[in-house]
Amino acid sequence: VVDMTDGEVKKVDTEAGKITLRHGELKNLGMNAMTMAFHVKDQAMLTQVKAGDKVKFVAERVNGTFTVVQLVPSK
Repeated sequence: VVDMTDGEVKKVDTEAGKITLRHGELKNLGMNAMTMAFHVKDQAMLTQVKAGDKVKFVAERVNGTFTVVQLVPSK
């Protein structure tokens, strides 16, 4: 089980199927806190959030690409 990471949506690119997140450390990927673009597993995720939203998410390496596999708005 992978813990969810806090993030902030910086950009949503529905055409490219990507979301740019400012995020904390991603322990499962050995990645420090930074801002980067991720692919999304499901395009519908992109319709649930907008720039400036706080989220919790899980990112995994899918076929060599960093991909958000779970995304929930945080209160």
